[in-house]
Amino acid sequence: MSPDFDLDADLALLRATAEEAGEIALAYFRQDPHVWYKNGDRSPVSEADMAVDRLVRERLSAARPDYGWLSEESGRPAERRGRETLFVVDPIDGTRGFLSGETAWCVSLAVVHAGRPVAGVLVVPARDEVFAAHTRTPATLNDVAISVGAGKDDVLSIASPRRLVDRLPDALKDVVTTVGFIPSLAYRIAMVADGRLDGTLVREKANDWDIAAAAVILERAGGALVEADGTPVRCGGDPSAHGILLAGGPRVLPRLVEGMGGAPRH
Repeated sequence: MSPDFDLDADLALLRATAEEAGEIALAYFRQDPHVWYKNGDRSPVSEADMAVDRLVRERLSAARPDYGWLSEESGRPAERRGRETLFVVDPIDGTRGFLSGETAWCVSLAVVHAGRPVAGVLVVPARDEVFAAHTRTPATLNDVAISVGAGKDDVLSIASPRRLVDRLPDALKDVVTTVGFIPSLAYRIAMVADGRLDGTLVREKANDWDIAAAAVILERAGGALVEADGTPVRCGGDPSAHGILLAGGPRVLPRLVEGMGGAPRH
């Protein structure tokens, strides 16, 4: 069931905020920002991430004080627990790529309602790209409608860790061509939405902030992001991490689900 709040207004708020946040991030890009590490020194955080997070939280919380809050860089479980609607934010998705000077990183903002991503925006400042959608609109890239690719039987362009591709049956593995590493998971999913990729396989421990905005964009482009068994992804729970995820269009996704050992989808 669709929420009864104003999705057009929420999407406009996300987009305006994400575009402003993108300008802040660009001011730090390739400028050697200060960096520290979290999660046992495994995950980099930069002053750019925190500056973007502060701006986004200020703008979104002021506009929708009743929404919960889940961000990679801020917030506590109590700020989302019991909230039917919340913002899910990754200030800079693809921080490692951002810090190494690559352009495939983005600001990812979403509204999640009752566990379902219902509005999302990805701003990719270094590539001048803006993806946007809510559950009542087509997905767009720079205001032009996008859709997933048709998918071919004899070749599939997939973004995936090698170990997940190796789990596919030989018949499917033989037609898979893997692309080079793309630092931002959200951007990889968006590339499925606009047809540049046929699909992506996502390793365990992706978090809601990595996927929420991209999930609704992919859905409105005609595809889906699902768990390895084919069930739709849910967001806003506690914990916020997921198992293996699969993304693709209607011709490709059932093959990936079956290939990863899930039930065939009809």
